Amino acid sequence: MYTRHDLQDTIVAVATPPGEGAIGVVRLSGPKAVAIADALFRGKRLADQPSHTLHYGTLREGDRIVDEVVVSLFRAPRSYTGEDVVEFSCHGSPWILQRVVELCVAQGARLARPGEFTLRAFLNGRMDLSQAEAVADLIAAQSEQAHDLAMKQMRGGFSKQIRALREELIHFASLIELELDFGEEDVEFADRRQLLELVARIRGLVQRLMDSFRLGNAIRRGVPTVLAGRPNAGKSTLLNALLREERAIVSDIAGTTRDTIEEVHNIRGIAFRLIDTAGIREARDQIEAIGVQKTLEKIRQSNVLVYVFDASSLSANEVAADVERLHADGLEIVAVMNKTDLVPGRRPDDFATPLLPADRIVPVSAKAGTGIDQLEDKLFALVTGGRLRLEDTVVTNARHYEALR
Repeated sequence: MYTRHDLQDTIVAVATPPGEGAIGVVRLSGPKAVAIADALFRGKRLADQPSHTLHYGTLREGDRIVDEVVVSLFRAPRSYTGEDVVEFSCHGSPWILQRVVELCVAQGARLARPGEFTLRAFLNGRMDLSQAEAVADLIAAQSEQAHDLAMKQMRGGFSKQIRALREELIHFASLIELELDFGEEDVEFADRRQLLELVARIRGLVQRLMDSFRLGNAIRRGVPTVLAGRPNAGKSTLLNALLREERAIVSDIAGTTRDTIEEVHNIRGIAFRLIDTAGIREARDQIEAIGVQKTLEKIRQSNVLVYVFDASSLSANEVAADVERLHADGLEIVAVMNKTDLVPGRRPDDFATPLLPADRIVPVSAKAGTGIDQLEDKLFALVTGGRLRLEDTVVTNARHYEALR
């Protein structure tokens, strides 16, 4: 809980990740930021310098030089927080960074709480709430698409759409209010057809934003994707083929995988969290039974199931039985018809079922590496609908989605 007094403090924190590095940054923000920096910095007097300038000098503890630094000076309101901000770019020694923070605290600053710099930016009108939330998404982005979405939201893309929606709602409410106030005077303030068009336009905008959440959430968090099937179907070989490295142990012995293996694989900017699982069959021992149970749990928690089957040994009825067993509402299924190098005459149509149409079956030889590109295309299309239009506003935050509902 923040008080008005807390927000008038000058705060300090290390602004770069923990650990050693060539450069580390300590940030000060608040009314005393420049005065505190001047008390420690030997170079130009910062109080006399203009905003958005860099200054080289030394940072001292009495007569002792703690480090040679570059100071970045940003004056209110043209700074990240909207307050006076000073950043010390130091050598990235953890001891140096911690000592600089301690010296700033000794001069009257207090340690910043998690997210407090961004909180001040929000409270000082430098960004709205959705932009502030996007800062965390930008920092956590692990793919190009996640970065692009967070950057667009941080620069006000989502806020712009919400403002447009708000204006439409205000316009609609004002027309309805006029009709209610003066309805008995036989004066029509709004054409009924135009009102219906306005309602349709509002509903369409809300629906487009809501429909984008599935894609946005997938880009932001990654898509949980389970590789499942019978023992020795080639799931681990497929995982290695997708990752282009030997990540999972592969052998001819059925049931080699007893536990789950998770790896992130990036397909055109979408992070797929691939989960290799134990083969599904009647367990022969307690350990295998636990592995099978974990497989079923992972499937229930996932968005996409990649069902892997051995095209050289399974019949269409056996594939249909497996799909029936693994199917769940809301779960997207792609089947990998593996080991096609052993049965070149078999086709996806041979295994198609009502729950698994032929266009969801991808012929693959994981051992030979054929069909992997086609599988990646299918997974990408499944999540994005075949294309990714980041020029459109995409909802990535569950709070925003719930508010739109």
